Amino acid sequence: MEATFYFALTLLGILNQVQVNWAEVDLCDSQIYCHGTLLDTIQMASVFKDSKTFVDMSLKNSPEETLTVFNNLMKNTSNEPTHKQLTDFVEENFETGSELEEWTPSDYTETPMFLERINSKDGDIKEFAQDLVKIWPTLGRKVSSKVSENPEKYSLIAMPNGFIIPGGRFKEIYYWDTYWIIKGLLLSDMKTTVKGILENFLSFVEKYGFIPNGSRVYYLNRSQPPLLSWMVMEYIKATNDLEWLKTNIHTLERELNYWIKNKTVNIDYNGEKIMLAHYAVDSDTPRPESYLEDSRTCAYQQEGNARKNCYQDLKSGAESGWDFSTRWIFQDDTKKTNLSDIKTRRNIPVDLNAFLQRAFADLGELYKKIGNYKKSKEWRNYASLWNRNINTVLYDEKDGIWYDYDNVKGVLKKGFYPSNFAPLFSMSYDFERSEILGDRAAEYFERMNVTKYSGGIPTSLILSGEQWDLPNAWPPTQDMVVTGLHKTKSKKAQSLAELLATRWIRSNQMGFKQSGEMFEKYDAEIPGQFGGGGEYVVQSGFGWTNGVVLSFIDEFFTIQGY
Repeated sequence: MEATFYFALTLLGILNQVQVNWAEVDLCDSQIYCHGTLLDTIQMASVFKDSKTFVDMSLKNSPEETLTVFNNLMKNTSNEPTHKQLTDFVEENFETGSELEEWTPSDYTETPMFLERINSKDGDIKEFAQDLVKIWPTLGRKVSSKVSENPEKYSLIAMPNGFIIPGGRFKEIYYWDTYWIIKGLLLSDMKTTVKGILENFLSFVEKYGFIPNGSRVYYLNRSQPPLLSWMVMEYIKATNDLEWLKTNIHTLERELNYWIKNKTVNIDYNGEKIMLAHYAVDSDTPRPESYLEDSRTCAYQQEGNARKNCYQDLKSGAESGWDFSTRWIFQDDTKKTNLSDIKTRRNIPVDLNAFLQRAFADLGELYKKIGNYKKSKEWRNYASLWNRNINTVLYDEKDGIWYDYDNVKGVLKKGFYPSNFAPLFSMSYDFERSEILGDRAAEYFERMNVTKYSGGIPTSLILSGEQWDLPNAWPPTQDMVVTGLHKTKSKKAQSLAELLATRWIRSNQMGFKQSGEMFEKYDAEIPGQFGGGGEYVVQSGFGWTNGVVLSFIDEFFTIQGY
């Protein structure tokens, strides 16, 4: 109890020292891109097959002029314009293609040094890695000066530096995608590019108090998994750029305090109040980029505030990065559930809390590197508190794995998800138990019969039609499981990690040979086959896929210490 009390005091001390203007419910007030009659009318008429297409367009005239033209159209048609009239309105008042410029990073090279470390006997792997490195310039973008000169005409948020987009329909920078992109860029000797991307994110925190889901104004009501401190740690390990760190470390602290202030809850657990985090968005309207889809999903909810709650939980699910999954749906009775029953905020996600625990620990280590031992101790204590809370509430001793927690029923939400392995990935555990935790996690993986999937680790074992469920296998969750198992002292876990990493590399390689493209997700049941399901067709590119494969190649197919 003394240790718990000490950590609680530390937590309160940190919070009391914070002076931050916290984010409002929704920082976007655009009557075109975020809410209002114009957005509702265009999106509900399905002017475009993909709802994201419209809100990514820019205005030809000012917002005021555009709204005037629209209001006149509605008046002249008694609020019932035809599909053609709406299509003509969009064509006359909006345009695409003027907000971004293609950009080749100045530090790009086709032959980064890590390629030389690849074992000579693995020539096909080296060729594949080189092909992936060559993709980076095709994903390079820079925001046009037009955006900063006339920001009201664009949904895109201006950034000071060039960046790497995920690919496909995703023509902006995304928060959690960027962690794996950065891992790949650093392996590709692109440290200057990484520094610029980090400064883009830091500019968001300085301006808004947090990092939005993506660099569009319609994302300003939600974030994504908090990996900024992880990214900075990767950069500092690669560069030891301590002067840059000294200048920017206060912004890292501000971002983590945003999560503490806005995304944490006190759980009643065995008579004790234990603080953990959940994804939680208060904005209660459809997502602009998925407006029609959300409206249809939540139309099932008729009573009281149920529809608003549905919108809030959809946005919270999008904040998780897992949009969408059975992880966020709770079966409370015998009725058949669908996505309209989503209750993301009720869930205490094991991966979010693992990400935060590691972020707290990393911030403590970063403060130590610049000689601020007082701040270092505060954040290391906070990391210790979160470590304890994760393993007290979310670890199941019987099953030997971590689970999400149902904060209404007060029980673990059992079921296989790769996120169950996140505390291994973040090393949020007692290091003295590393071997046994690794053994038990590997045994759990095998007991759930997940080794039968030769195309990758499936995102769940539930075939729901949602894209973060079976049969889809996503790059970040592969890294979560593989790297988590491999970091332990368990030989069994390390052997399983190598098997899974090799399968993933070979599956991606097979798909690349067949199509010449890398995809955002793959089919766990069919090696090389891209995934499906969800709200949009599968996208190619693909930033985080390239980063994960490159990091797996570096870990399992190179001569370490070369």
